[in-house]
Amino acid sequence: MGKVLGIIAEYNPFHNGHLYHLEESKRITGSTYTVAIISGNFTQRGSTSLIDKWSKAKSALQCGIDLVIELPVLYSISSAENFADGAIKILDSLKVVDYVSFGAETADTNLLNTFAEVLYKEPREYKNILSHELKKGLSYPKARENALMMYLNDIRKYANILSSPNNILGIEYIKALKKYKSNIQPISVPRYETGYNDLGYTENIASATAIRNIVKNGGFNALRNLLPAPSYSSLIENIKKGHVIPDLSVFEKEIIYNLRKMSIQEIAELPDVSEGLEFAIKNTANSCNSLPEFLNIIKSKRYTTTRIQRILLYSLLGITKKDMLLSKKTAPYVRVLGFNNRGKFLISEIAKANPHLEIITSVKRFVDSNSNKNLKAMFDKDIWATNVYTIGYEYDSWNNLDFTQKIITI
Repeated sequence: MGKVLGIIAEYNPFHNGHLYHLEESKRITGSTYTVAIISGNFTQRGSTSLIDKWSKAKSALQCGIDLVIELPVLYSISSAENFADGAIKILDSLKVVDYVSFGAETADTNLLNTFAEVLYKEPREYKNILSHELKKGLSYPKARENALMMYLNDIRKYANILSSPNNILGIEYIKALKKYKSNIQPISVPRYETGYNDLGYTENIASATAIRNIVKNGGFNALRNLLPAPSYSSLIENIKKGHVIPDLSVFEKEIIYNLRKMSIQEIAELPDVSEGLEFAIKNTANSCNSLPEFLNIIKSKRYTTTRIQRILLYSLLGITKKDMLLSKKTAPYVRVLGFNNRGKFLISEIAKANPHLEIITSVKRFVDSNSNKNLKAMFDKDIWATNVYTIGYEYDSWNNLDFTQKIITI
């Protein structure tokens, strides 16, 4: 069997930069097979996927991925740490993956490893500095960035590394590999031309953020050059069907309704809510009726917009701190969204390598036969997330698609 490449992505949507990363990763590693762990209908920044998870899986397969596995929603909408931890847990459980490749602003994996080593071991001096920075009222990401820079004590060498979400995710992937003592080798591929949140674009390269912004504003003519042909066709098809959800504001009335209905204690049980933030959330929900207004009131030096958006998403999906704790202590299932012939071979090899792994190719069969309460609780959240997501469709808002949608095969 040849080498197996693992990729962790949102593909929201799959664009030319993703295609470059995939092809470059294959070239660097010499891999024969590629498995992608992708987020489903909601994303790590506390927002929505532009198109549904099966459409994303189809585009990925048509563009060169062999096997697509869904990252459970409890990981996909979590902090960078839990997002990376869950994805690496799945990749490592397959027992056939040789490399994990991620896009970052630096190709120096050793540099990212330096940060990951500190975060994994958490030396006392580092923890003391972090505690001191948090007491200043900084957000956790900023406090951690400051603490790492002060602990490593080499601003010139490490400057700007922690200012990029992709570098941060890369560090978290490496930290998770250390945590699980995985043999998977991390590979960093420099991002091609545009930054993570750039709204501008060159002739054929744009960030996923820019593409979602184009769709939201109806500038569809620009999309043809920014996406591989299969991804472009899938996106246009979903636009025509009214199955595109550009951001969380599509659900703003449902979110504010939920928050107004919830008690202070229920809001306090949402992940990422701490230090009395529940009172500010409740008061704000009682006095506004749009998400931009809500975010503008709540965001602060301590609470980033992304963190607040995740909290809003938790309230929409009914996810609690107890659920997140469950995700951290559970070895997750492998939910297959799609595969090609090489992917079909990979599934059989994975089953041989790890006979006890729960590989889901039939949702009904899994629901009927599974006796693991933790896996059931996690999977119920995935099903509910899809049911909520389709409420945002303009037409044909079907319930229970997880039971009726077939695995994508290419």
